[in-house]
Amino acid sequence: MRDTIDPDFASFVDARQVRWLRTTYLVYGDLERAEQVLLHAFARLSMRWPRVDDPDEFVQRMLYQPALKPWNRAKAFLDTENQVQRALGELTPVQRTVFVLLHVEELTEFEVADLLGLSHQAVHAHGMAAFGLFRTALGEGDRREAP
Repeated sequence: MRDTIDPDFASFVDARQVRWLRTTYLVYGDLERAEQVLLHAFARLSMRWPRVDDPDEFVQRMLYQPALKPWNRAKAFLDTENQVQRALGELTPVQRTVFVLLHVEELTEFEVADLLGLSHQAVHAHGMAAFGLFRTALGEGDRREAP
């Protein structure tokens, strides 16, 4: 084991941990789970730090791909009064993950598709469905139903 931490790795973690904790929390709907997933991703990256070509992509895959797995489908934002969190909690895990990556992380549909291992069409469909459900849950209705 190493006795010291690579300063570049420490700088990388410092620069990104707050943003990724926020988005991971929005994806999983549970702060404790988000912290565990983020810590696991950074720990895995630390072991491969010198060999990883794109550390951002490596960590993002570690953060968001598990949210799509069937064994990881716990309900999100169960006991919250926050209307936005409740709206996110009504989305499926895939919809919530795609929605957060598109609208919070501001990734393109193609970037999200590559990151999650989904087709562009699947990301588009999940994103549109999530956006409509999110708007409806916030009481703004689905614009497709407008005259």
